[in-house]
Amino acid sequence: MFQSKIVLWLFNLQLLFCSCHKESSQSDFSKGRHFYKVTKIGDLASEVNECSGLIKSAKDTTFWTHNDSGGKPEIYEVDIHGKLLSTINFTNLKNQDWEEISRDKNGNLYIGDIGNNDNKRRNLTIYKVKESEPSKVETISFHYADQERFPPAKEDKNFDCEAFFAHGDSLYLFSKNRGNNLVKMYAVPNKAGNYALLPKGEVLINAMVTGAAISPDEKTFALLTYGKVVFFGIKKQQIDFKHPKKCYTFAFQQSEAITFLTNNTLLISNEQGKLAKVQIEKK
Repeated sequence: MFQSKIVLWLFNLQLLFCSCHKESSQSDFSKGRHFYKVTKIGDLASEVNECSGLIKSAKDTTFWTHNDSGGKPEIYEVDIHGKLLSTINFTNLKNQDWEEISRDKNGNLYIGDIGNNDNKRRNLTIYKVKESEPSKVETISFHYADQERFPPAKEDKNFDCEAFFAHGDSLYLFSKNRGNNLVKMYAVPNKAGNYALLPKGEVLINAMVTGAAISPDEKTFALLTYGKVVFFGIKKQQIDFKHPKKCYTFAFQQSEAITFLTNNTLLISNEQGKLAKVQIEKK
């Protein structure tokens, strides 16, 4: 217990010195002012003991979340304060390392069994689930076509992913940039199949990406890291890294999941089971 407290203290200390300097100087982000307001609004139910994904449900006032590796193959419906409302158990699925959840406009949920800490996995999977009929599950399988070694050298360990969102007929995935700090973006069709993915772009972000979300008006997407949120503009419905907007720093311990409440308000969870509402300046 004492050792874990020391690790958390060191992690929080690192966040205090987190900045957007590299993003601003090398990736064309402008430095955003500090968030107008970060308000802790709740604690996740005890069932969600290692939250790793967060998305609005069809009800618009509740959210789906889940645990990561070792957790049960379940998603949990919670209110904005973290109270558990319902549970869906997928008896035929396994939670090897669920890291993200998203939802499209047609009422489909996408659950990403895509965690790949050691960069050794070859069985990366996203489950497509009809929210109104969760017994109907499709499997989207993929591998990174640019990965040649399992695992690669330490400096090339950039084949883990904890962040994606649904947009149009695709899912957009963003690598957890352990190696050289370059975040790679991939796109995979949102229908069942087995796909080989090549990067669609890359950008330097000097912190590991742990979550992604697209705004309700589909004009912005955000990537969450430990200590920062970085925003990109979306031009003519096209998702790419060519329109960086702003980089904000904030400290909310080990931030793991993000979703938009409105175009200028975010809901963020951390691995310590806390929920925070974040009001940002108008972009």
